[in-house]
Amino acid sequence: MAVIGIIGGSGLDNPDIFSNPRDEKLTTPYGEPSSPLKHGTIGGTEVVLLGRHGREHTIPPTQVNYRANIAALKAVGCTHIVATTAVGSLREEIGRGDLVIIDQFIDFTKQRKMTFHESFEPHNPVHTPMADPYDSRLRSILIAQCKKQNYRFHEKGTVVTIEGPRFSTRSESHMFRTLGADIINMSISTETILANEIGIPYAAVAMSTDYDSWRTDEEPVSWEAISKVFAENAEKVTTLLTGIIPQI
Repeated sequence: MAVIGIIGGSGLDNPDIFSNPRDEKLTTPYGEPSSPLKHGTIGGTEVVLLGRHGREHTIPPTQVNYRANIAALKAVGCTHIVATTAVGSLREEIGRGDLVIIDQFIDFTKQRKMTFHESFEPHNPVHTPMADPYDSRLRSILIAQCKKQNYRFHEKGTVVTIEGPRFSTRSESHMFRTLGADIINMSISTETILANEIGIPYAAVAMSTDYDSWRTDEEPVSWEAISKVFAENAEKVTTLLTGIIPQI
């Protein structure tokens, strides 16, 4: 029986979409997760919600305890994880409010613990395959639901994850475009790596809120602009989640 973990990004940390909600506080061998786990059901399917940055968005991207977050979801029996995230667009065709069903990442973080393996058993190194890091079945379900809802969306996209909390310089933004990234954020690659390493199928739906710093015909990205666009479109992601959960 599926138990779906939802990792909420900016603006979606505590949506009122559950039946029979209850909170659970727990610790893991890696410390405490970002928020209490909110248990409930959606369409009869058990769901566990975790706010990536805390319920009041108090945890900067680098300080998120990604290992504890993923380990906590594993500990309570989550069989799949679906993550949401706000991203900047690095492509003209990915407009504000568009959804992107991520299929690849480029990791530009520098300071994070992103493995559960701090040592190996003798003669037994563990190197997790990462060629296709996002679960194909979960991605197919997300794509089908986006089509059903007639959303503006993109069936694939490469996200580059930077350390943050600062935004990119214009030169960095242009570099990421040259490298082949389509969108940019500060969290997803780290989560993706750990979910794959611990063996939980993982997919992420991104909402484009801005054009990062590469465009010169408008103001560079700001947190205020991101919050405004995400708030205007958050219901879209909530509807998407409630539609896919019973299908997993």
